[in-house]
Amino acid sequence: MPSRFTPQFADLPEVLPIFPLGGAIVLPGRQLPLNIFEPRYLNMVFDTLGGTRMVGMIQPAAEATRSGSDSVRRVGCAGRITRFAESDDGRLMIVLTGVCRFAIDAELESRPGYRRVTPDWSDYAADLDPDHDVSIDRQGLRKVLKQLADFRGLQLDWEQAEELPDPVYVDAFAMNLPLPDEEKQALLEAENV
Repeated sequence: MPSRFTPQFADLPEVLPIFPLGGAIVLPGRQLPLNIFEPRYLNMVFDTLGGTRMVGMIQPAAEATRSGSDSVRRVGCAGRITRFAESDDGRLMIVLTGVCRFAIDAELESRPGYRRVTPDWSDYAADLDPDHDVSIDRQGLRKVLKQLADFRGLQLDWEQAEELPDPVYVDAFAMNLPLPDEEKQALLEAENV
């Protein structure tokens, strides 16, 4: 459910700082807690708090992990910093609430150590549509998720999960299951459930 602080599609930023982090995705409307400690990303958070408060979460490209390059995937999701707290040891704990997915149109010159892109939001306008209805085969999905959980030896609270609305149910599993980066990326890029 969008809040009064959620930007409208026309108000999405033309420049977006990105935070490449393997295995971590945020989806529209969902929250991702992050522990920020590297100086470049502390700079990024402080800079964005004075503006749109938006950060693009994006995964490193598959070849980047193997080769040590800094290339990133083409699609990520922008999140808005909705909470932050300082720690005594100089870290920031932030919560990003997903706003809208984006494709990288171009990468811009870096700011004090962090990367910025020109995002292309055009394929993901539905992410901001509060009336965008999602219906799923919940019984079928639960069966597959149970098989995956059993295979991986995961203990999940199925009763609590059943109380979630369909979009939250799907997104919670997509963001939190220990899936390979490629599978999380495929879920992020999926047109719909």
